[in-house]
Amino acid sequence: MNKLLVAAAVLTLAACNRGAEDSNQILAEANATGNEVNARATNEILQSDATPLEKQQALALMKERHEGYEKIGKAMRAAKKAIDAGDAAGARAPADQLAQLAPQAIGWFPAGTGPDVGKTEARSEIWSQRTDFDAGMKNFQSAALAFQQAAQGGDLNAIKAAHADLGKTCKSCHDRFRAED
Repeated sequence: MNKLLVAAAVLTLAACNRGAEDSNQILAEANATGNEVNARATNEILQSDATPLEKQQALALMKERHEGYEKIGKAMRAAKKAIDAGDAAGARAPADQLAQLAPQAIGWFPAGTGPDVGKTEARSEIWSQRTDFDAGMKNFQSAALAFQQAAQGGDLNAIKAAHADLGKTCKSCHDRFRAED
């Protein structure tokens, strides 16, 4: 199925499940580009009472989440390698990828994709402490954008500091919400 059609359907359903004021906002966002809108709308639909997740849907989303975090980890390692080599320009592509993936990450945790469904490093606290988790995800997005801006600026010391801040942001969520194998 065409991804654009799926995104449009998801946004339309999200608008229907919300109040009129919120619906108008979501529909206005449909004209925006980027993955954050799609991830947000998809997450809202998947968490709504109207569309409970079936086990296969949940497992597919958990696989997508795992693959997304593999990409994030790979980008973090590539950025670190460039920084350690003193290659400011080499940190740009990984920083861009992190800034692209960060807004998607919050959509990787809809209700029904926790440890009770299948193998995951996601702790159940993600869903029981959702406000705290969402705040951590917003911090991740901000830190990823700050890292991207630093990488675009080319100052190796600023890039190194922004990468370290991003790593601390990741660690703070991992400490609370990630179970290690």
